[in-house]
Amino acid sequence: MIALTTNYLSIEDYLQWEEQQEEKHEYVDGIIYAMAGATENHVSITDNFTAILRSHLRGNPCKAFSSDMKVNIAAKKIYYYPDLLVTCDDHDRLNKSHKAYPCLIIEVLSNSTEAKDRGVKFANYQTLESLQEYVLVNQWESRIEVFRRTDRKFWLLQTYTEGELIELQSINLTIPMSAIYEDVDFSESIT
Repeated sequence: MIALTTNYLSIEDYLQWEEQQEEKHEYVDGIIYAMAGATENHVSITDNFTAILRSHLRGNPCKAFSSDMKVNIAAKKIYYYPDLLVTCDDHDRLNKSHKAYPCLIIEVLSNSTEAKDRGVKFANYQTLESLQEYVLVNQWESRIEVFRRTDRKFWLLQTYTEGELIELQSINLTIPMSAIYEDVDFSESIT
């Protein structure tokens, strides 16, 4: 992500400005960052996950949102666009432009975002008390990492690979890896 300006912009100004933009921009404590495009694998994985989540949550108070919905981390003055999020909190029904109480966040890794998704973004996401699971999906091989918050506020990692069933405890869902990676071509080069 590239900072568009080093001048401080208020949250209110960002939200108003962002509504007028065709591209997405994340906001971190006054600085706006342009979002990068995605590969075919990234889009396929996101679409597959979205279809699975929406079908599973139909008729449920929880709701899934794909990459066009912002997550607000108010304590840090941050607005991120995760690839997918699920919220079950009544507070999130009131705000139509962003969500602040996700229980599940999913990021599909890319060369340009992997370090940030594993590092600063995960650290910031951990400050959301509602967040129970953080999922990192590899787009170059069949590998998914699920970080789960424990009762003692520790985060435990469970890694899933080809042929396994992924368990998302936050929304009571088990998914075959093959469903998430349907139509994904691992011969695509890592660029």
